[in-house]
Amino acid sequence: MLTGGNVTVYVSDMNQAVRFYTEVLGLKLKERAGDHWAAVDAGNGLIIGLHPATREVSAGRAGSIAIGFEAIAPIEQVVDALKVKGVNFQAPIVSDKAGKFAFFSDPDGNPCYAFQMSGEYAR
Repeated sequence: MLTGGNVTVYVSDMNQAVRFYTEVLGLKLKERAGDHWAAVDAGNGLIIGLHPATREVSAGRAGSIAIGFEAIAPIEQVVDALKVKGVNFQAPIVSDKAGKFAFFSDPDGNPCYAFQMSGEYAR
């Protein structure tokens, strides 16, 4: 009945958000409608829709969203490469039975994480 779509992230500065998701994280800008909307293709069917914050929905509200990105290289290399680009990680890489996780935020403080699954959880 439904298919596709996107996760919408409310941002305070469209240019800054587009730069972060494309230039820093290396994702592809799919479309942009000025400062009203941008669609970023994160691969494997994940589209991140960037929308300007509104009076009703502020940017970076804690706990309302988290975006997970699958690491396509060893997660330690991914973290090191993103640190060089100015990404601040909140803690060292966390390991559990499902895999490894590294937590960071976008410029508005929206929580993001990189992950690398392991064992029975790996694809």
